[in-house]
Parts: sequence; structure tokens; C-alpha cells
Amino acid sequence: MNRRTFLSTSLATLAAGAAIPRALADGAFQKADGMAYAPRGKPNPVVGPGEFVFAAVHLDHGHINGMTNGLLEAGATLRWVYDPDPAKVSAFQRAYPQAKAARSLDEVLGDPDVRLVACAAISNLRGPIGCRVMEAGRDYFSDKPPFTTLEQLAEARATAARTGRKFMVYYAERLHNEAAMAATDLVADGAVGRVIQVVNLAPHRLNRAGRPAWFFNRAEYGGILCDLGSHQFEQFLAYSGAKDATVARSSVGNFANMDKPELEDFGDACLVGDNGAVNYVRVDWFTPAGLGAFGDGRTFILGTTGTIELRKYVDLARDPVGDHVYIADQRGERHLAVSGKVGYRFFGELILDCLHRTEHAMTQAHAFKAAEVALRAQAQAVRLSPLA
Repeated sequence: MNRRTFLSTSLATLAAGAAIPRALADGAFQKADGMAYAPRGKPNPVVGPGEFVFAAVHLDHGHINGMTNGLLEAGATLRWVYDPDPAKVSAFQRAYPQAKAARSLDEVLGDPDVRLVACAAISNLRGPIGCRVMEAGRDYFSDKPPFTTLEQLAEARATAARTGRKFMVYYAERLHNEAAMAATDLVADGAVGRVIQVVNLAPHRLNRAGRPAWFFNRAEYGGILCDLGSHQFEQFLAYSGAKDATVARSSVGNFANMDKPELEDFGDACLVGDNGAVNYVRVDWFTPAGLGAFGDGRTFILGTTGTIELRKYVDLARDPVGDHVYIADQRGERHLAVSGKVGYRFFGELILDCLHRTEHAMTQAHAFKAAEVALRAQAQAVRLSPLA
């Protein structure tokens, strides 16, 4: 497939409200629970059956389903699934019956047809597993956060450089969200001029009762800025065009879960990009029970000639579908409802990058830098005292 045909719909087409079939309705996936959130889009294959074989391993986070959906819709062939817990494997096979259960990761890596390994292990294991996969000559696709320490990041950087393999990251809040991908194109097209500031507000629903024990262990999940913040810092780098960023300040706190002392339910940070753009991020676990989505995620992009607001998962009290883009520029004000009109091109581009050793989906430097910024923000965060 010509890569040009795989690009998202142009600004002009979106503004005209072209009749493009909607993606599957929200009922096709569990939007109220972020851990189970697995978007589905329209099939848009870039390869034929059997041309790009992948495996799904270590199923500790539900994001593995979103990662799998995206790859399948882009034409990849799912051959293997592996997890040491048979119950997780069985649940995965009910959703994806074509996946054959492997007895070990070694069995997966022993299949010469496997080109990519997708992994959603416990957060502190993702980096080491990725290094093992790359050493075996395969490309790697990790859930976020890909690392919980700077040492893991350094090891992965060295391994990727030495082996020439890819270590890609599922930064889903941009890559698997149509409003966020529409904004990617709008910014690239110069719709708001030079980006000066990006503000990300990213509340999530805690769903405490359904969380595994590792979710509350800081050494395993990495902290809230490392975890949820990695999405937001990636978006700042992508929208602003910055190649690096300094953490001006950051903070974390536990305000409502004192019985889980290692959980951080609030975090925020301010960044300054190497190009002068600035960023404010707020992440939290305080989505109220009455909200229909797992979080009212918002992104605000300020440019020199216009502004963009994204209402990613819900337009509060107006539209439960989400994927809304609001833009004001020199021409006026517009509302673009982009659900089903942009798609999730990252997955097809990733497949083609793995086949052709290109970097159209995301550069390796960008994937690692977003993780690095998150780790540095987490490491230097001031711990806030609980409210009186």
C-alpha cells in the first residue's frame, strides 16, 4: 500500500464533514475502565495474511488488547500468546482464538516467523523483557510506561543501538485516539502556527477493587508521573516538536488512598522544551463515579495563530462518544467530530517500519525521550502533604 493513502483525513475533509463510516460504537469496548480500554477501528491492512507475524506476551495490563486490536486491523497475523498464568492466556484466547498458547517466551522467540513481540507485563519488567526480545533479533512493542528506572532506559537504549531492533511504546492517549491524531495532523499542517504551550489534563478512574496488587507497589508501577505522565509528555514532544525537555517542577501526592501508602493518586509537572515551548500536565485517579468514561481527558494546544482543544473520551454532559476537536484560528471557530474519520494509522506505519527499517510511525529517539522525561519528572517530584 502507498503510504500516502494511509494518512489520516485532511483538515479540509474533516471541516467539510465528509460522510466516512463511524468506527465501532463505544459499546464495542469498555470505555468506563481505563485498564480494559481497547479501542477498535476499521480494518486498514498494510500487509497480507502471514506477511507480518506477531506475538502477545505477559498480559498483566488490559492495554495488550488495544495493542493487539491495532495490529490486527493493520493486517498483522497473531500467532502466539504467552503468560505464566493460564487463566490470562485463556481469557486472551477467548477474544483472539487464533493465538496459540506458548509454553514460554523462549518458544515465541524460537519461531523464526515472529517479527514483533507485544508486551504488557508489570511495568518494571517491560524494559528487561524488551532487551531480551531485541537480543533475540525481534522488534518489541511495549505498553507504557516502558521503564520504571533510568537504568532500565539506558540498558534499552544500548540494546536497541547494538541490535538495530525497535523498542516501540504504546502511548495510546495520542496514538489510539482519533482526536489526538487529528490534532497531530492539524499542528503538522500549521493550522495554529508555532506551538507555544501544551496543557494536558488526564484524570483516570481508579477502580480500586479491580486493580492487581502490583498496581499499588511503587517499585513495580513506577509512580504516577512515570505511568500516566508518560502519555502526556509524549504528546507535548509530538505537538510542540521539541526533541528534549527540562522538568521545571513536578509534584506527586496521595490524598484519598492512605491505606495504600505507595499509591500516588495525584501528580503534576511543568516542562520547558528545547525549542522554548512549555507544558503543564496534571494526572490523577479522581474520575467521579458518575462520569461515563474512564476520564475526561483534555488537551489544549496554544499556537501563535490559533488554539486547539481536544475532548478525547467524552464531551461532558453533551456527547458520550468523545473524539471532539475544537479549533479557533484566523478564519473563525470550528468543531470537528472526528470519531470514525481519522483512524489509527500508527499501527500500520509501525508494521511498515519494522519491515522496511524506517521511522514513520515514531522515531526511536522520540519513544525513549518521552520515557526519559517521565522518569525525570517522577524522580524529582516534590511529595505533597495530604489535605487537612
